[in-house]
Amino acid sequence: MKSSYELAMERLNKTAPTAKISDQLKQELAELDSQYAAKIAEREISLNAEIARAADPEKAQELREQLTHERKKLQSQLEDKKERLRQGGK
Repeated sequence: MKSSYELAMERLNKTAPTAKISDQLKQELAELDSQYAAKIAEREISLNAEIARAADPEKAQELREQLTHERKKLQSQLEDKKERLRQGGK
């Protein structure tokens, strides 16, 4: 006898089957991850150096907020590009 979880998963797979992705797509997604990890690391290094040099605590806080904002922006760009790749368009 199947559990309610197993029955629910069967229904879900009928309405929205799991998409199979090719090795090439996996490689392209991994490359995007790598590129954006490098961009994020570059900004973190740059802004953390500025934060360390900042004499004013308010300026340091502004730089931390800028870092957070830029990290979120780059993550959003990454997710958008990955979704376009998954949908078939570059």
